Amino acid sequence: MARKKMTKKTTAKSTKSKPRARRQKKALIKPEDLTKLHLVSGPQVSPDGSQVAFVKKHVGTKNEYVTNLWLVPSAGDAEPRQFTTGGRDASPRWSPDGKTIAFIGARDKRKPQIFTISTEEAGGEATPLTKFPEGVVSSLKWSPDGRWIAATFRAQHPDLTEKAEAERKEKGLNTPPRVIDHEWYRLDGDGYFLGQRFKLYLIDTKTGKHRVIYDKDTLGFFYYDWAPDSKRLVVSTNRSKRAMFEWEKCELVIVDIKSGKVKAVPNLPEGPKDSVAWSPDGQWLAYAGRIGTDSGYSTRNLELFVCSASSGGAVSLSNTEDFCLMAAVLSDTAEVSFDAVVRWAPSSTRLYASIGWHGQTHLAAVDIKVRAGKPSRTGKFNFLTSGAAQHSLGNFSDDGKTFAFMYDTPTTPAEIAVGQVQARGNALKVSRVTNFNRDWIRSHQIAKPKSQWITSPDGNKVHVWVMRPPNISPQSTRKRPAVLEIHGGPHAQYGECFFLEFQVLAAEGYTVFYSNPRGSKGYGEEHTSAIRGSWGYADWVDMQAVMEFMKSTKGVDSKRMGIMGGSYGGYMTNWAIAHTNEFAAAITDRCVSNLLSMAGNSDFIDTPGRYWEGNAWDDIDARWNSSPIQFFRKVKTPTLIIHSEGDLRCNIEQSEQVFSALKYLKVPTRFVRYPQSTSHGMSRGGPPDMRLHRLHQITDWWQRFLKK
Repeated sequence: MARKKMTKKTTAKSTKSKPRARRQKKALIKPEDLTKLHLVSGPQVSPDGSQVAFVKKHVGTKNEYVTNLWLVPSAGDAEPRQFTTGGRDASPRWSPDGKTIAFIGARDKRKPQIFTISTEEAGGEATPLTKFPEGVVSSLKWSPDGRWIAATFRAQHPDLTEKAEAERKEKGLNTPPRVIDHEWYRLDGDGYFLGQRFKLYLIDTKTGKHRVIYDKDTLGFFYYDWAPDSKRLVVSTNRSKRAMFEWEKCELVIVDIKSGKVKAVPNLPEGPKDSVAWSPDGQWLAYAGRIGTDSGYSTRNLELFVCSASSGGAVSLSNTEDFCLMAAVLSDTAEVSFDAVVRWAPSSTRLYASIGWHGQTHLAAVDIKVRAGKPSRTGKFNFLTSGAAQHSLGNFSDDGKTFAFMYDTPTTPAEIAVGQVQARGNALKVSRVTNFNRDWIRSHQIAKPKSQWITSPDGNKVHVWVMRPPNISPQSTRKRPAVLEIHGGPHAQYGECFFLEFQVLAAEGYTVFYSNPRGSKGYGEEHTSAIRGSWGYADWVDMQAVMEFMKSTKGVDSKRMGIMGGSYGGYMTNWAIAHTNEFAAAITDRCVSNLLSMAGNSDFIDTPGRYWEGNAWDDIDARWNSSPIQFFRKVKTPTLIIHSEGDLRCNIEQSEQVFSALKYLKVPTRFVRYPQSTSHGMSRGGPPDMRLHRLHQITDWWQRFLKK
């Protein structure tokens, strides 16, 4: 709500009548502050640009996440208001006329549906539009004429439905075995879906009747968008029988919604094609992709392509740049997406893309001109946002002048922001329109990281952040313990965002270091590809440079340094303790330890000869030479091991190998195993009580070994 401007008279009177309030001491951040934060996601501005719908999440009273839709004026001149009360609502999408919002609601956990709610009434209840059986609804898009909604839905396996479970219980039968015929049968965080696949459904927005419009994708993992005439859909799909091993077989197909006929867009290069978007004038298709056999997740840059919707002939608009459209910045308080963001301007002569660069995320624009029937870029990519922050684009208004964002900085959890186009469309004025965590921030000491660059022995530049304890003077000469955090991926990055775990450690008195060594995204393809098929070498050179930087940093006790990381960060932690005794203690979280066994037990199968040379059974040198477990004979560093039994990305056996080796070597070790209901992403999306337990295990371990 806008504040009234105070007059001089009012100000003077207030000063006389009220003594200056005594400044209250701000609290240090604790793990329990996880339950006090209000987190936002999914911003969607209305077609006329006047309002933004979004999702707000907080921890409820029963150890659950409560998610509802909220609305806020894009002008920021009024407080946001709660719009739904389902408690498990997500993915708001405005109808083309702005009178209705459709969203995914899980009022019945087993049967999520698409709901609609009027935006013209002051109140009212959302009504279910669909009547899907048990399963998962993952996305939805309105047709431009508002008559249809396209949505992706995957039905539950017949053996795992509520009815089947009840019948087995009545008869005293066990859960049936999983019978698997295809290599794609599970996904971390999604569980075991066996032969079930997501299909594309067409839903009548008046009656809710729905039918399958496309089901030919082998993996059920595809992107789609509407044609401006609302009569067709474009789908980026892989129909190869061996799609898991042949990512290059991805194609764009046009689906006629009346006849159901499918026609492939011709003359396209082989390679992944993600986040496809149809131009408003109907002539062009844009997508994020690359040429070659790599999947969308790769060391190579994911580029911005444009092709004719009828004749194909894809042209890369970013092949002369060193940007990647899949350079995610990792956080534990904001939703992390590896999907590329590609949007057309209303004129169809400009494209917008989200670019992760040097730990920041920005919106960039590129203008297009058609020459001899082919699109080409006019000028360089123009960055419309700036500053040490994450600008995560939702969408923009029909006139292309108002943009909805999530805005996240190292000292403020993500909030909803609006961008307004400035002169000539070359910049955006970004303003936050929510401030849910204002009181929490004001009452706590927030550590502010400092960004700087160091040089490795071989001349490589490494981006490093240093976060000092917020309650200790920078002029203090007393030496204190420090912790080095290493990110996962490895092809992701740390950066300018709010990270609760880092804040907790800083509040505990540790100087926290984090960096983006070679292998990280956001620093060009050469920087990322330096570790392709060879982990533990160029990246380890950079990490050793970070270690030396830590030891030389004022106020750091070099004898009380800890190292920790998750996923690939756990891998590098394992590699570090196998190659140095510089650290007083370590924490390896959801780690990789043996790349031979890892090749066959992850949800995404390691294709021989693609990322790593050879294979995991009779040509093992590349994988084995990069496996930390091979070098564990000399490990002496006390190590806390953290892993989820439900982790389908990095199987818990990776940590079991570490635990058994360290126990045999008589190294002080603790193994914390989280239950089957948790997954690889537990530290940022797991049950609140499990996340709190994990943070306390971490602080207790450092207390034990770094504060002696």
